Amino acid sequence: MEPHGRRRLGEKQKNKSPLNENTKERGTPDLVQLTRHMEAVKAELLEQAHQQLTELFDRAMWETVQSYSPQGWGLASASQESPKRAREPNLKSQKVFIHRKSLLDELMEVQHFRTIYHMFIAGLCIFIISTLAIDFIDEGRLMPEFDLLIFSFGQLPLALVTWLLMFLCTLLAPYQALRLLARPRNQGTWYAGVGLGAGLLVIQGMVLGVLPVHVALEYQLSPASRCVLVFEQVRFLMKSYSLLREVTPGILYAKGGERVEAPSFSSYLYFLFCPTLIYRESYPRTAHIRWNYVAKNFAQALGCLFYACFILGRLCVPVFNNMSREPFSIRALVLSILHATLPGIFMLLLIFFAFLHCWLNAFAEMLRFADRMFYRDWWNSTSFSNYYRTWNVVVHDWLYSYVYQDGLRILGIGARGPAMLSVFIVSAVVHEYIFSFVLGFFYPVMLILFLFGALMNFMMHDKHTGPVWNVLLWTMLFLGQGIMVSLYCQEWYARKQCPLSQMTFWGLITPRSWSCYI
Repeated sequence: MEPHGRRRLGEKQKNKSPLNENTKERGTPDLVQLTRHMEAVKAELLEQAHQQLTELFDRAMWETVQSYSPQGWGLASASQESPKRAREPNLKSQKVFIHRKSLLDELMEVQHFRTIYHMFIAGLCIFIISTLAIDFIDEGRLMPEFDLLIFSFGQLPLALVTWLLMFLCTLLAPYQALRLLARPRNQGTWYAGVGLGAGLLVIQGMVLGVLPVHVALEYQLSPASRCVLVFEQVRFLMKSYSLLREVTPGILYAKGGERVEAPSFSSYLYFLFCPTLIYRESYPRTAHIRWNYVAKNFAQALGCLFYACFILGRLCVPVFNNMSREPFSIRALVLSILHATLPGIFMLLLIFFAFLHCWLNAFAEMLRFADRMFYRDWWNSTSFSNYYRTWNVVVHDWLYSYVYQDGLRILGIGARGPAMLSVFIVSAVVHEYIFSFVLGFFYPVMLILFLFGALMNFMMHDKHTGPVWNVLLWTMLFLGQGIMVSLYCQEWYARKQCPLSQMTFWGLITPRSWSCYI
């Protein structure tokens, strides 16, 4: 009975088993496919976890290096320091470059944030459709005209030839000056070489300072062509200063008899094109170039350019072109500022996305430049101080290293207020110069807004947190952009419609929009 019972139990279990002959034949392909799918999911999850852990450790390492103090890591001594002492800046800290992606590239991996990006693309489609519809109804044509774009980039070849001369001067003069300075000092010709190097730097300063201004005024370049010259003029000056500031102290303070070499030509040439203003002999590099990523960023930058033209052509030109037909009044001014807030904030976002993200990331990818932190999450700022630090990290690093820190070295570690004020003054003057160069007239709107921003920097500091302060900052950004767009557009059309009968100094610096009406 027992063997017979065991045999029946075995047959019963065999019949209940899912792996009998018929079921096994039907289920084997599904199991293999499921196994392969699970293996692929596991590999993908492991790869994502590895990337996130790598970025997390890189960020933690960067923050650790940034907070490093040469006096040591002693936790006991650090805990005994006063809060005021702990907030003092470290004058020996330097910019550290590590491998990291841009913040928007990380956020684009989230579907919710990618939808916001799709909404902006939909807005561009609406502008294109409305332009085609209006042109078809009014003029009977379906092809849109790009008169504003063609006008803005007028005489671009002349601007590019001028840029080439500026580039060659920047490439040769500082590098050759450092080579002359690095020669052995026991030779009698060392002082002559230093004088020759100083002369080369003077010539470079004159070329960068005078040539673009002369070309812009002599040939009446259009605004976009002037943008090419003035941005490259400022960029070349900042990069040249960084090279001299980083390399010259090491050459001058070298010990007697110690061999000092100037930086390699290839490293300086790479520095002139890579998206940073802080010179280093080498930077972290990526393994390969993603050409599809380069093409995507250039296409997005071009799309932002068309987007800006549609905004100016549909929301600004029809309004401000007719404002000179009415007498100046406070009511008209306030209404025009409020009308310009929306196109103004759109222009701010387009400039940020086109230049700080697309343009810089495209060049970083082509040059395999690994540190892509060109900006931070400035949109989450609850204080103007944090906004200025995170909006443009590339320029902020230069100002912090060569204006703020050097100002503290000269004035003393306790002069943080004057050093910070000097940063705002330098930034305000340069921004006002850029606007005056591009537009062709002096109207210190940007200068006044920067001084107001300096005041708000001390009032809305990092101690203020919470959503209310973020709303307040965005409200001020809306109003500031509205003021800029409104006043500069009014002045542009006023100078076109009411030219001066006699060129005088006060006529050149007095806003024409205050008295011009037809």
